[in-house]
Amino acid sequence: MCCLPSHVLIKPCFMRFLGNIIWLLLGGLATAVEYFVASILMMITIIGIPFGVQSMKMATLCIWPFGAVVEKKPQQSGCLNSVMNVLWFFLGGIWIMLTHFLFGILLTITIIGIPWGRQHFKLAGIALTPFGREIKY
Repeated sequence: MCCLPSHVLIKPCFMRFLGNIIWLLLGGLATAVEYFVASILMMITIIGIPFGVQSMKMATLCIWPFGAVVEKKPQQSGCLNSVMNVLWFFLGGIWIMLTHFLFGILLTITIIGIPWGRQHFKLAGIALTPFGREIKY
């Protein structure tokens, strides 16, 4: 266990919580709704179910991104992740990426919005290639 007092350990958790609450107001809720709608539309067909599942994972990441870590999974499926990422790009990844990019530009205009803008830019990169990544909270 750590030798720090308990009030020092609570501060990072509170700051993440506060960052996530402000995040919802600064575009996080809008992009999460976009991911949920895309997920439902993709899951209508049997072929689109894997894409809908990835979209749901991204939606949960969009609701609560501060404190989450996105890591690349070891390549176990050969080139399947690459093929799925190319299909994802054309099925809606480009539009969701542009939404994150626009929110990122709007938020980085002000000094106060820079942390949330950086988060949107990070999610824009993940939105282009979500297959082969793992989200840890």
